[in-house]
Amino acid sequence: MSRRVLAAVAAVLAGHALPAATWLRPVRRLTPRVAGRGGPRHVALTFDDGPDARSTPLFLDELARLGCHATFFVLGAMLRRDPALGRRIVADGHEIAVHGWDHGNALTSRPGRVLGGVRRTVRLIEDVCGVSPSWYRPPYGALSAEALLAARRDGLRPVLWTAWGRDWTAAATPGSVLAALAPELVGGATLLLHDSDVTSAPGAWTSSLAALPGVVARCRAAELAVGPLRDHGVPP
Repeated sequence: MSRRVLAAVAAVLAGHALPAATWLRPVRRLTPRVAGRGGPRHVALTFDDGPDARSTPLFLDELARLGCHATFFVLGAMLRRDPALGRRIVADGHEIAVHGWDHGNALTSRPGRVLGGVRRTVRLIEDVCGVSPSWYRPPYGALSAEALLAARRDGLRPVLWTAWGRDWTAAATPGSVLAALAPELVGGATLLLHDSDVTSAPGAWTSSLAALPGVVARCRAAELAVGPLRDHGVPP
């Protein structure tokens, strides 16, 4: 293979992977729209990887008890398994958004898979839940050129997070989740948690669920509203 061809291949691969740099915290600080940086008196609460019949109803119950709403980034394959749960998310006043059809990494997926998965998930949400989603968060936060193209084609805004609870490991506890989030519980923050262990350590979601009251209490003590991305004021 000639040097020219190698250079062309390298350029294509670099262009494909470059958007994924937003996964890095210093880069996200330079891209507030992608990070989900919102208004100064609001904190966005978001959940990934559901809906899951074992765990998501418990999160919905707890959010109702706490009197706040959230954005749920669903996997199409999970929503197809539990469509009634997707309808409940919307009926309970929460926002539903796109996490992809499955949890494949956009950087390593074969060409066309991300485009097809996002379109399929959007249509399923519309058919099952009767709403059109506005947001897209790729699995692992791995934005690729194809992922950005998929989002633009389907009218979705890519968004990652400003803080995560590290709630996917077997070592996670309610205290560790709260401690991981605490430094970033400030106005404009977008918090990432998981309402399912489909891609996490078994039962890891219990730590997030138990940490929720503390997260909401700390925000409210700082006079910060907690809610979904639709109310967050992310710059257009």
